Amino acid sequence: MSYILVTGGCGFIGANLIPMLVKKGHQVRVFDNLSKGNTAYIKNTSFDFFEGDIRDDLAVAKALEGIDGIIHLAAYGSVVESVENPMENFDINVKGTFNLFNEARKKGVKQIVFSSTGGALIGNAEPPVNEESVPRPISPYGSGKLCCEAYCSSFAHSYGMNITALRFANVIGPISWHKKGAVTVFMKAIMNNNKIIIYGDGNATRDFLYVKDLCWGIIAAFEKSLAGFNPIHLAGGREVSVKELAELIISSSDKKNHPMEFLPKRIGEVERNFANYDRANELLGFEPKTNLEEAINLTWDWFKKEQANEQ
Repeated sequence: MSYILVTGGCGFIGANLIPMLVKKGHQVRVFDNLSKGNTAYIKNTSFDFFEGDIRDDLAVAKALEGIDGIIHLAAYGSVVESVENPMENFDINVKGTFNLFNEARKKGVKQIVFSSTGGALIGNAEPPVNEESVPRPISPYGSGKLCCEAYCSSFAHSYGMNITALRFANVIGPISWHKKGAVTVFMKAIMNNNKIIIYGDGNATRDFLYVKDLCWGIIAAFEKSLAGFNPIHLAGGREVSVKELAELIISSSDKKNHPMEFLPKRIGEVERNFANYDRANELLGFEPKTNLEEAINLTWDWFKKEQANEQ
Protein backbone atom coordinates (compact mmCIF):
# COMPACT_ATOMS: atom_id res chain seq x y z
CA MET A 1 0.00 0.00 0.00
CA SER A 2 1.03 3.61 -0.56
CA TYR A 3 2.12 6.46 1.69
CA ILE A 4 -0.17 9.28 0.54
CA LEU A 5 0.06 13.02 1.20
CA VAL A 6 -3.43 14.52 1.38
CA THR A 7 -3.36 18.31 1.13
CA GLY A 8 -6.31 20.05 2.75
CA GLY A 9 -7.00 16.78 4.54
CA CYS A 10 -8.69 18.45 7.51
CA GLY A 11 -11.56 19.78 5.41
CA PHE A 12 -14.93 18.33 4.41
CA ILE A 13 -13.79 15.91 1.71
CA GLY A 14 -10.51 15.02 3.42
CA ALA A 15 -12.26 14.17 6.68
CA ASN A 16 -14.49 11.70 4.82
CA LEU A 17 -11.69 10.38 2.59
CA ILE A 18 -8.89 9.73 5.07
CA PRO A 19 -10.67 7.05 7.17
CA MET A 20 -11.53 5.26 3.91
CA LEU A 21 -7.90 5.39 2.74
CA VAL A 22 -6.67 4.04 6.08
CA LYS A 23 -9.26 1.26 6.02
CA LYS A 24 -7.92 0.27 2.58
CA GLY A 25 -4.46 -0.09 4.12
CA HIS A 26 -2.85 3.14 2.92
CA GLN A 27 -0.68 5.25 5.19
CA VAL A 28 -1.72 8.91 5.23
CA ARG A 29 0.08 12.16 5.90
CA VAL A 30 -2.17 15.23 6.14
CA PHE A 31 -0.89 18.66 5.06
CA ASP A 32 -3.19 21.53 6.04
CA ASN A 33 -2.84 25.16 7.15
CA LEU A 34 -6.04 24.84 9.26
CA SER A 35 -7.50 28.04 7.80
CA LYS A 36 -10.77 26.20 7.12
CA GLY A 37 -10.24 22.63 8.33
CA ASN A 38 -9.82 21.14 11.79
CA THR A 39 -7.87 18.11 13.00
CA ALA A 40 -10.89 17.29 15.19
CA TYR A 41 -12.74 16.19 12.02
CA ILE A 42 -10.34 13.23 11.67
CA LYS A 43 -9.36 12.68 15.31
CA ASN A 44 -10.33 9.00 15.37
CA THR A 45 -8.16 8.11 12.36
CA SER A 46 -4.49 7.14 12.10
CA PHE A 47 -2.43 9.74 10.21
CA ASP A 48 0.65 11.92 10.34
CA PHE A 49 0.00 15.65 10.43
CA PHE A 50 2.07 18.49 8.97
CA GLU A 51 0.75 22.01 9.45
CA GLY A 52 1.68 24.24 6.55
CA ASP A 53 0.63 26.16 3.45
CA ILE A 54 0.90 24.80 -0.10
CA ARG A 55 2.49 28.12 -1.13
CA ASP A 56 5.43 27.49 1.23
CA ASP A 57 7.97 25.49 -0.78
CA LEU A 58 10.05 24.52 2.25
CA ALA A 59 7.02 23.23 4.16
CA VAL A 60 5.80 21.32 1.10
CA ALA A 61 9.24 19.78 0.52
CA LYS A 62 9.36 18.59 4.12
CA ALA A 63 5.85 17.11 3.93
CA LEU A 64 6.78 15.20 0.75
CA GLU A 65 9.64 13.26 2.35
CA GLY A 66 9.03 9.53 1.87
CA ILE A 67 5.71 10.06 0.07
CA ASP A 68 4.58 7.80 -2.80
CA GLY A 69 1.73 9.94 -4.13
CA ILE A 70 -0.46 12.99 -3.53
CA ILE A 71 -4.19 13.63 -3.31
CA HIS A 72 -4.42 17.40 -3.67
CA LEU A 73 -7.60 18.76 -2.06
CA ALA A 74 -6.33 22.06 -0.61
CA ALA A 75 -8.02 24.99 -2.36
CA TYR A 76 -9.78 28.33 -2.07
CA GLY A 77 -13.16 26.83 -2.87
CA SER A 78 -15.78 29.57 -3.26
CA VAL A 79 -16.96 30.89 -6.64
CA VAL A 80 -18.55 33.98 -5.07
CA GLU A 81 -15.48 34.78 -2.97
CA SER A 82 -13.24 34.33 -6.01
CA VAL A 83 -15.20 37.12 -7.75
CA GLU A 84 -14.72 39.33 -4.69
CA ASN A 85 -11.02 38.51 -4.31
CA PRO A 86 -9.55 37.04 -7.50
CA MET A 87 -5.95 37.68 -6.44
CA GLU A 88 -6.19 35.54 -3.31
CA ASN A 89 -7.97 32.82 -5.27
CA PHE A 90 -5.15 32.80 -7.85
CA ASP A 91 -2.46 32.87 -5.18
CA ILE A 92 -3.80 29.83 -3.33
CA ASN A 93 -5.22 27.72 -6.12
CA VAL A 94 -2.83 28.35 -9.00
CA LYS A 95 0.47 29.38 -7.38
CA GLY A 96 -0.09 26.92 -4.52
CA THR A 97 -0.80 24.05 -6.90
CA PHE A 98 2.19 24.91 -9.07
CA ASN A 99 4.40 24.98 -5.99
CA LEU A 100 3.12 21.57 -4.87
CA PHE A 101 3.68 20.04 -8.31
CA ASN A 102 7.14 21.56 -8.61
CA GLU A 103 8.26 20.23 -5.22
CA ALA A 104 6.78 16.82 -6.11
CA ARG A 105 8.85 16.90 -9.32
CA LYS A 106 12.00 17.61 -7.33
CA LYS A 107 11.26 14.77 -4.90
CA GLY A 108 10.46 12.29 -7.64
CA VAL A 109 6.80 11.91 -6.59
CA LYS A 110 5.08 11.00 -9.84
CA GLN A 111 1.52 10.14 -8.85
CA ILE A 112 -1.05 12.91 -8.18
CA VAL A 113 -4.81 13.11 -8.00
CA PHE A 114 -5.91 16.73 -8.36
CA SER A 115 -9.31 17.99 -7.18
CA SER A 116 -10.73 20.00 -10.05
CA THR A 117 -14.29 21.15 -10.71
CA GLY A 118 -16.96 20.51 -13.30
CA GLY A 119 -19.39 23.40 -13.71
CA ALA A 120 -17.10 26.26 -12.73
CA LEU A 121 -14.39 25.10 -15.13
CA ILE A 122 -16.65 24.40 -18.10
CA GLY A 123 -18.80 27.52 -17.62
CA ASN A 124 -22.14 27.95 -19.36
CA ALA A 125 -22.44 25.02 -21.77
CA GLU A 126 -25.30 22.82 -22.91
CA PRO A 127 -25.45 19.97 -20.38
CA PRO A 128 -24.65 17.20 -19.83
CA VAL A 129 -20.98 18.17 -20.14
CA ASN A 130 -18.17 15.64 -20.46
CA GLU A 131 -14.41 15.54 -20.89
CA GLU A 132 -14.72 16.73 -24.51
CA SER A 133 -16.65 19.88 -23.57
CA VAL A 134 -14.72 23.08 -24.24
CA PRO A 135 -13.92 24.94 -20.99
CA ARG A 136 -15.07 28.56 -20.88
CA PRO A 137 -15.04 29.50 -17.17
CA ILE A 138 -17.02 32.55 -16.07
CA SER A 139 -15.51 32.96 -12.58
CA PRO A 140 -11.93 33.40 -11.31
CA TYR A 141 -12.39 30.13 -9.38
CA GLY A 142 -13.17 28.25 -12.61
CA SER A 143 -10.29 29.94 -14.43
CA GLY A 144 -7.90 28.97 -11.64
CA LYS A 145 -8.92 25.32 -11.81
CA LEU A 146 -8.53 25.35 -15.59
CA CYS A 147 -5.05 26.84 -15.19
CA CYS A 148 -4.21 24.08 -12.68
CA GLU A 149 -5.37 21.44 -15.15
CA ALA A 150 -3.02 22.96 -17.72
CA TYR A 151 -0.17 22.44 -15.27
CA CYS A 152 -1.42 18.90 -14.59
CA SER A 153 -1.08 18.22 -18.32
CA SER A 154 2.31 19.91 -18.74
CA PHE A 155 3.89 18.27 -15.67
CA ALA A 156 2.57 14.87 -16.75
CA HIS A 157 4.07 15.25 -20.22
CA SER A 158 7.30 17.06 -19.29
CA TYR A 159 8.26 15.02 -16.24
CA GLY A 160 6.68 11.60 -16.77
CA MET A 161 4.11 12.06 -14.00
CA ASN A 162 0.71 10.38 -13.75
CA ILE A 163 -1.81 13.11 -12.88
CA THR A 164 -5.57 12.62 -12.83
CA ALA A 165 -7.74 15.74 -12.53
CA LEU A 166 -11.09 14.77 -11.04
CA ARG A 167 -13.79 17.29 -11.89
CA PHE A 168 -16.08 17.19 -8.87
CA ALA A 169 -19.81 17.81 -8.96
CA ASN A 170 -21.30 19.71 -5.98
CA VAL A 171 -20.48 17.48 -3.02
CA ILE A 172 -22.80 16.98 -0.04
CA GLY A 173 -22.61 14.90 3.11
CA PRO A 174 -21.41 14.80 6.73
CA ILE A 175 -18.67 17.05 8.15
CA SER A 176 -19.78 19.99 5.99
CA TRP A 177 -21.09 22.33 8.72
CA HIS A 178 -18.32 24.84 7.92
CA LYS A 179 -18.95 24.88 4.16
CA LYS A 180 -20.70 27.71 2.28
CA GLY A 181 -22.51 25.76 -0.43
CA ALA A 182 -26.25 25.79 -1.05
CA VAL A 183 -27.00 22.60 0.90
CA THR A 184 -25.27 23.86 4.04
CA VAL A 185 -26.80 27.33 3.77
CA PHE A 186 -30.32 25.97 3.18
CA MET A 187 -30.11 23.49 6.07
CA LYS A 188 -28.84 26.12 8.51
CA ALA A 189 -31.60 28.51 7.41
CA ILE A 190 -34.24 25.89 8.26
CA MET A 191 -32.62 25.11 11.60
CA ASN A 192 -32.50 28.82 12.51
CA ASN A 193 -36.06 29.49 11.26
CA ASN A 194 -34.77 31.88 8.60
CA LYS A 195 -35.93 32.16 5.02
CA ILE A 196 -34.06 30.10 2.44
CA ILE A 197 -32.39 32.65 0.16
CA ILE A 198 -32.11 31.69 -3.51
CA TYR A 199 -30.14 33.87 -5.92
CA GLY A 200 -31.92 34.02 -9.26
CA ASP A 201 -35.31 32.52 -10.11
CA GLY A 202 -34.44 29.07 -8.76
CA ASN A 203 -34.22 27.48 -12.21
CA ALA A 204 -30.41 27.36 -12.26
CA THR A 205 -29.34 23.72 -12.14
CA ARG A 206 -26.56 21.77 -10.47
CA ASP A 207 -25.26 18.22 -10.16
CA PHE A 208 -24.88 16.76 -6.66
CA LEU A 209 -22.77 13.85 -5.45
CA TYR A 210 -22.69 12.23 -2.03
CA VAL A 211 -19.27 12.59 -0.42
CA LYS A 212 -18.73 8.85 0.18
CA ASP A 213 -19.35 8.16 -3.52
CA LEU A 214 -16.89 10.91 -4.41
CA CYS A 215 -14.28 9.46 -2.06
CA TRP A 216 -14.54 6.02 -3.64
CA GLY A 217 -13.91 7.71 -6.98
CA ILE A 218 -10.83 9.49 -5.60
CA ILE A 219 -9.44 6.25 -4.18
CA ALA A 220 -10.09 4.42 -7.45
CA ALA A 221 -8.26 7.16 -9.37
CA PHE A 222 -5.27 7.02 -7.03
CA GLU A 223 -5.02 3.23 -7.05
CA LYS A 224 -5.50 3.00 -10.82
CA SER A 225 -2.71 5.54 -11.45
CA LEU A 226 -3.65 6.14 -15.08
CA ALA A 227 -0.71 6.98 -17.31
CA GLY A 228 -0.11 10.63 -18.19
CA PHE A 229 -2.76 13.32 -17.74
CA ASN A 230 -6.43 12.36 -17.46
CA PRO A 231 -9.33 14.76 -16.73
CA ILE A 232 -12.34 12.83 -15.46
CA HIS A 233 -15.77 13.97 -14.25
CA LEU A 234 -17.04 12.53 -10.96
CA ALA A 235 -20.71 13.44 -11.00
CA GLY A 236 -24.18 12.31 -10.11
CA GLY A 237 -25.40 12.68 -13.69
CA ARG A 238 -28.72 14.26 -12.63
CA GLU A 239 -29.74 17.85 -13.33
CA VAL A 240 -31.45 19.41 -10.30
CA SER A 241 -32.73 22.99 -10.05
CA VAL A 242 -31.79 25.05 -7.02
CA LYS A 243 -35.49 25.45 -6.21
CA GLU A 244 -35.99 21.67 -6.37
CA LEU A 245 -32.96 21.21 -4.11
CA ALA A 246 -34.48 23.58 -1.55
CA GLU A 247 -37.79 21.72 -1.72
CA LEU A 248 -36.07 18.36 -1.18
CA ILE A 249 -34.23 19.72 1.86
CA ILE A 250 -37.43 21.18 3.28
CA SER A 251 -39.13 17.80 2.76
CA SER A 252 -36.26 16.00 4.49
CA SER A 253 -36.44 18.40 7.45
CA ASP A 254 -40.17 17.76 7.83
CA LYS A 255 -40.77 21.51 8.18
CA LYS A 256 -43.42 21.89 5.53
CA ASN A 257 -43.93 25.19 3.66
CA HIS A 258 -40.68 26.71 4.92
CA PRO A 259 -40.40 30.17 3.28
CA MET A 260 -38.05 30.93 0.38
CA GLU A 261 -36.93 34.32 -0.89
CA PHE A 262 -35.54 34.99 -4.36
CA LEU A 263 -32.83 37.64 -4.83
CA PRO A 264 -30.93 38.78 -7.94
CA LYS A 265 -28.55 36.27 -9.52
CA ARG A 266 -24.92 36.50 -8.43
CA ILE A 267 -22.07 37.16 -10.87
CA GLY A 268 -19.84 34.21 -11.75
CA GLU A 269 -22.31 31.41 -11.09
CA VAL A 270 -23.10 28.95 -13.88
CA GLU A 271 -26.74 28.82 -14.99
CA ARG A 272 -27.09 25.13 -15.91
CA ASN A 273 -24.74 22.26 -15.13
CA PHE A 274 -24.62 18.53 -14.83
CA ALA A 275 -22.06 16.07 -16.11
CA ASN A 276 -21.86 12.70 -17.80
CA TYR A 277 -19.67 10.28 -15.80
CA ASP A 278 -19.25 7.60 -18.50
CA ARG A 279 -15.47 8.02 -18.63
CA ALA A 280 -15.20 7.63 -14.85
CA ASN A 281 -17.24 4.47 -15.11
CA GLU A 282 -15.12 3.10 -17.95
CA LEU A 283 -11.68 3.95 -16.51
CA LEU A 284 -12.31 3.77 -12.77
CA GLY A 285 -15.42 1.64 -12.35
CA PHE A 286 -17.09 4.69 -10.80
CA GLU A 287 -20.83 4.53 -10.24
CA PRO A 288 -22.71 6.71 -7.69
CA LYS A 289 -24.52 4.52 -5.16
CA THR A 290 -26.42 7.21 -3.24
CA ASN A 291 -29.28 9.09 -4.91
CA LEU A 292 -29.90 12.75 -4.11
CA GLU A 293 -32.87 12.15 -1.83
CA GLU A 294 -30.91 9.68 0.28
CA ALA A 295 -27.85 11.95 0.29
CA ILE A 296 -29.95 14.86 1.55
CA ASN A 297 -31.50 12.70 4.28
CA LEU A 298 -28.08 11.49 5.45
CA THR A 299 -26.71 15.03 5.41
CA TRP A 300 -29.72 16.44 7.29
CA ASP A 301 -29.42 13.75 9.97
CA TRP A 302 -25.75 14.65 10.46
CA PHE A 303 -26.58 18.38 10.61
CA LYS A 304 -29.19 17.78 13.30
CA LYS A 305 -26.62 15.91 15.42
CA GLU A 306 -24.06 18.64 14.83
CA GLN A 307 -26.57 21.33 15.81
CA ALA A 308 -27.18 19.50 19.08
CA ASN A 309 -23.41 19.42 19.69
CA GLU A 310 -23.12 23.15 18.95
CA GLN A 311 -25.73 24.03 21.59
